Amino acid sequence: MLDNVEIKVKAGDGGDGAVTFRRAKFIPKGGPDGGDGGDGGSIYIQVDSNKATLTDFHTRKIFKAEDGERGKSRQMTGSSARDLYIRVPDGTLVYEIKDDREILIGDLVKGRDPLLIAQGGKGGKGNIHFKSSVNQTPYEYTEGTSGEEKRLRLEVKLVADVGFIGMPNAGKSTLINILTNANAKVASYPFTTISPNLGVWNLSGGRKIII
Repeated sequence: MLDNVEIKVKAGDGGDGAVTFRRAKFIPKGGPDGGDGGDGGSIYIQVDSNKATLTDFHTRKIFKAEDGERGKSRQMTGSSARDLYIRVPDGTLVYEIKDDREILIGDLVKGRDPLLIAQGGKGGKGNIHFKSSVNQTPYEYTEGTSGEEKRLRLEVKLVADVGFIGMPNAGKSTLINILTNANAKVASYPFTTISPNLGVWNLSGGRKIII
């Protein structure tokens, strides 16, 4: 069986540089001291041996890293955002969707380094960088750059351990939801389920059964 899902990822934007001036007693014109903005968080995809399917992605399909912090006074750089790690099963294929074409950009296998999928934006420059002999009080600064944004399709090939087959409205989806928290759609009309649902039944001793 193929378990696949489309998601969107957006890396964090870089923080803008600051426009500030030194203010101290007896120094009325202290000059520029605006610091740089922090970098936005990048997004990585990483194999997690505790995951067996892409079930989690059927309810969450947008992933966004945090933006970098704006620069501060006293030439202080804003904080850079933390990177975001998306965890997937071993053997997941990652495709980038561009102009209705799919490009394979990753074959994730346990033990390999996380895959950088979206680069965070760089922080902008504060006005301290724009001081010159002819411009002692610069108000110039640069904005942080935007983080990368992508559409992806994740695919993992599975061999299910157990399959439920039965008449319409026999309770197959209800049963898989109870056993695995699969969140399959349940309704009172026939053929509510038109494609197979996957779930993982966690047994004692760390054993797992794919249904």
